[in-house]
Amino acid sequence: MISFLRTERFVAHLAEKMNWIAAAAVVFMMLITVADVVLRMFRHPILGTYEIVGFTGAAVISFSLPYTSIQKGHIAVEFLVQKLPWIARVIINIINSLISMVLFAVIAWQSAVYAGSLRATGEVSSTLQMPTYPFLYGVCAGCIMLCMVLFIEFLRQFRGAEIE
Repeated sequence: MISFLRTERFVAHLAEKMNWIAAAAVVFMMLITVADVVLRMFRHPILGTYEIVGFTGAAVISFSLPYTSIQKGHIAVEFLVQKLPWIARVIINIINSLISMVLFAVIAWQSAVYAGSLRATGEVSSTLQMPTYPFLYGVCAGCIMLCMVLFIEFLRQFRGAEIE
């Protein structure tokens, strides 16, 4: 029990830190976009802004997913599920957590495989000649963290099913 709570708090703390990184990345995206627009008026655009914003956007999405999941900030169709009996809701939540966990585990695995492939071939972005694989490893890290959050939710649903 205490170990589960400690693990749950650790995962929540780590997800919150990743969310702060995502928030900082959003601010960075905003600043570089504004700077590019202003500098375009003086005919000196920032080269590779589109690439930088695209790569940073991938980090924003993957790093914000775990915290959003903890906060239940995602879109859910609960008005139908709320009308079901308690045990049916628990079963649906268990199945949802399990399927989501498997999906994001596959995404993490494939992101790592693809990042390794890009690293081995020396793939770089077209404008800035910047390696692309670190961003895929970031997507992988965000998906792994989301899997941990979903696993804790999966266990919490089973614990809730045992209580009542």
